[in-house]
Parts: sequence; C-alpha cells; structure tokens
Amino acid sequence: MTVAITGGTGFLGQAFLDLAARSKLPVRSLARNVPSGRKSVEWIGGDLDDKAALNRLARGAEVLIHIAGQVRATNPAEFEASNVQGTLNVIEAAVAAGVPRFIFVSSLSAREPHLSAYGASKLRAEKLVMASGLDWTIVRPPAIYGPRDGEMLDLFKAAKLGVVPMPPAGRASLIHVDDLAVLLEALCPSSEYVTRKLFEPDDGRRDGWSHRELAMAIGWSVGRKPWVPHLSKKTLDFAAKVDRFFRKDGAKLTPDRVGYMAHPDWVVSKRNAVPKRIWRPAISSRDGLKATADWYRNEGWL
Repeated sequence: MTVAITGGTGFLGQAFLDLAARSKLPVRSLARNVPSGRKSVEWIGGDLDDKAALNRLARGAEVLIHIAGQVRATNPAEFEASNVQGTLNVIEAAVAAGVPRFIFVSSLSAREPHLSAYGASKLRAEKLVMASGLDWTIVRPPAIYGPRDGEMLDLFKAAKLGVVPMPPAGRASLIHVDDLAVLLEALCPSSEYVTRKLFEPDDGRRDGWSHRELAMAIGWSVGRKPWVPHLSKKTLDFAAKVDRFFRKDGAKLTPDRVGYMAHPDWVVSKRNAVPKRIWRPAISSRDGLKATADWYRNEGWL
C-alpha cells in the first residue's frame, strides 16, 4: 500500500513518517521545502496551490491523508485559501487519480464554527470531503501534543517559571501525536467501521481535563507546582494584542484563537468515538506530558 500525505514536514506529519518508517510503509509526501533527510520518503515539492504537484502526489496512491493546513492566520482569508481551497485542490487531485481512500485531519474546533474563523474553515473543508464521492474518513483531533510541538511549548515554559495562565474554567480533551499517527495508519484500510465516518479521538481520559488539572499536570511534568490563574476572555483579547505587538506574524495567541480558547467544552463526543476494534490510545496524558517535557529539555527548547 502506497500512502500519500500532505503536511509531511509538520508536527503530525513527521510523527506519521516516523511510524511509517518503523512499519516499512511506502509513503509519498508533499512538502513546500523538501527536507534533506528521510530518504525512505518520496518527496513531492509543492504546496496546496500547486495542482501539478498534487497530481503527482495522488498518482498511484491507495490512500491519501490530508494533514496540511493553516492553524494561525492574521485574517480569515488565509484560512479560506489554505484550509478550504487547499482541501478542494487535494480532493480534486485524489478524484482525478482514482485514489480509493481519503482521510482528512480536521479539528475539534469545527464542532463550534461560530467561535473562530479557523473552526469555520475546517467545517467547510469537511463538507467538501463529504461531498467528494470518495471513500472518506474525517478525524477531528482535540489538542495535540508531543515531541516537536511548538504550539503547547509556551505552557511548559510558563510552568517552569511557576505560573500557567489558563482560559476561563472549562474542560478539554488531549491526544498524543504518536497515538494520532497510529490512528491514521489504522484508518488506511477501508471497512464498514471507518468508511464515511467522522471520529473524535482522545487519550481515553473520561470527561477530559479541566483547564486547571491540565495546567497542574504540565507543571508536574517539569517538576513544579504552578499557580494557575484563569484569564477572562477580555484579558485574553488584550493578551493577544500584546503577543501580536511583540511577535508580529509569529504570535501564537491570536484573536481568532481566543474565540475558541474561551469556550468551556472541548471534550470529545462519545458518539464519535473510534471503534475499539480499530484503535485505542496507548499513551496516557501524564506519561505523554512527562515524555514531552523531557524531549523539550533534551532538544534545548525548555
């Protein structure tokens, strides 16, 4: 089985390529900048706007996993261009090449599209996948963490300093990037249990984590018992402006992110759980958070 993926140089994409190498699974990956390593991967230079590159990516593949997308943007048009039009371009390439199987990595934020332009763009992309006529599966991960992740790194850095600011009280699910990569591999074969299904996977923790519990667990992973202040949406909006002022386009706390961060319920739905015969999480969040903190230290990130 030849698996084609987008986003092979990203956080989740690299975890999937690690797994594919261990499984000796032939992989072809799209990359805007083709890396020099990973000789076992067939790299296709291009991006989601490059239809010729997407056609080369899809040609002869048994499965296409669409991972790439925009997670931060300065305006909604950027989300539309990457997450919606980009997904349409990938779908068209898959249809033209006769790819038998299509897996789309969406986001749990698509469940509440009114809260953010990002979530709204992911929902529109999901609708394109559902209307494609392909043998599809959609995966809506909650917050993803693990080695190489730059999005949650600031929380670990804050915990090391002894304070972890969090959104208003609420609950959220988590999933380790390696568990999510295993799920994507498990979904590659078509079956009645996965075809035209939407899944919300997590680490198996019942009812997810309260924001305070998560902050304390991150503190534990770096050997601290942090102070955990809950910030109001108004305060988060102000903090987003400050982050933009100092980090410009590299700001991680954007106004769009504040919209869904302040929402109290990002726990995965039981009705969209992955059938246990297909996949089960193997990494508990406490173990995963500790291993992630250790990885950050070893790499000099923390």
